[in-house]
Amino acid sequence: MNVIVRDKAEYHEQTTKRMEKHFVVPEWTVRQKLALAGRMLAADGHDSGLAGQISARAEKPGTFYMLQFGLGLEEITAENLLLVDDDLNVLEGNGMPNPSNRFHLWIYRAKPHVNSIMHTHSPYVSALSMIGVPLAVAHMDTSLFHEDCAWLPEWPGTPIGDEEGRIISEAIGDKRSILLAHHGQLTACTTVEEATILAIFIERAARLQLMAMSAGKIQPIDPALAQEAHDYRLKQRAIAATFYYYARRVLRHDTAVIG
Repeated sequence: MNVIVRDKAEYHEQTTKRMEKHFVVPEWTVRQKLALAGRMLAADGHDSGLAGQISARAEKPGTFYMLQFGLGLEEITAENLLLVDDDLNVLEGNGMPNPSNRFHLWIYRAKPHVNSIMHTHSPYVSALSMIGVPLAVAHMDTSLFHEDCAWLPEWPGTPIGDEEGRIISEAIGDKRSILLAHHGQLTACTTVEEATILAIFIERAARLQLMAMSAGKIQPIDPALAQEAHDYRLKQRAIAATFYYYARRVLRHDTAVIG
């Protein structure tokens, strides 16, 4: 029996093509995807009362979709989102946006490629942020954050002003994610899907890290292999399919979320 041995790069290319062919995902609007993102994060334990914010660029330049302040993540629907301008003035919808969304605007201005931001005070991320320890990438499931998660070691205070926005937008640099000391996590990505999945997995990463730290010393992994896994896990079609998986879990219980 002849065994065919190929270069691994060929398998990566093959996998990408097969994902594009077989991973079919719905054509939801930005509003619908943002509403689904809120429900996914709530189901994953990211709610913290009214703290935390999620947002996305809207169709018109300089406008954004945001959650109405006073509603929790599990209450979000495509219909109750607010449309705001670059100074948090409401253009469509009722109520007010969370004043802390102002630091989102700083990130959007500084990074034109960013189309969605998820910021939450999830429990394990928050616990990790309290002990002054950056995120450790030492497992395949956390490889999404290899060289792709910034660390802000000092808390600048409640981010309702411009100074906090400047600090956080500079601290994240060219990374997709950031762990904020004494605060929580933030993901800033090109799609709602990517920002959501990274927010879910950074909480998982923090949980794994705290569990590992309680049992022993975390062992490093080969950086080259971590980079390979990072790129593999972040294939756009794989991220979209993962988002769709979590969306199906939401929609099994409430289809009204997408209108």
